[in-house]
Amino acid sequence: MWLVVGLGNPGPSYNETRHNVGFQVVRTLTARLGHHRLRPGLGAHVGVGGLGSTSAVFALPMTFMNRSGGPVGDLASVYGIPTERILVVHDDLDLAFGRIRCKAGGGHGGHNGLRDIARRVGREFLRVRVGIGRPPDGISVSDHVLGSWNESEKAVTADLLEHAANAVESIVTDGIHAAMNQFNTRQPQAGRDPQDRKSTASSEVGEHT
Repeated sequence: MWLVVGLGNPGPSYNETRHNVGFQVVRTLTARLGHHRLRPGLGAHVGVGGLGSTSAVFALPMTFMNRSGGPVGDLASVYGIPTERILVVHDDLDLAFGRIRCKAGGGHGGHNGLRDIARRVGREFLRVRVGIGRPPDGISVSDHVLGSWNESEKAVTADLLEHAANAVESIVTDGIHAAMNQFNTRQPQAGRDPQDRKSTASSEVGEHT
């Protein structure tokens, strides 16, 4: 069994923000798999269902980004899931918008959600990092991360979410190294098929992020 976690902040005002792309990817994946209902439990919205030839707990922590470690640790403990089978989907400022990268372990890169998860379960969890790019001149990091997709981004966001969901499935079914070979190598472009895309993640915002 796997624990697949999408990072974000709770509440409708955050739904379409860049920082909530982890939520958006996991919702895309669960809808694709037919696991539409995520129910409150252990500080998250949680569902259990099939993923490839195995099963997974899908979770969206509802504790705000900088306290994501509590629900992740509690769910891993309750379901008996080791750290190396925890897969976290999150935004990354240091990747261009639309890029995706898969990664095993590593630091938090300033991302408060990753920092708190590592504090609770260790650093060796897996990641799907979804690039949101750096803010343009004159826009703060916080405003960029907590802002909504712009019009050009919205035109390809659906493809990006599907592509990131593909990366999650690839890690679970094919292994992290095969997924890295598939998703970490090619520069995507707007309008291309989602199978031709990729990404990474990190954040530098303060309280509640």
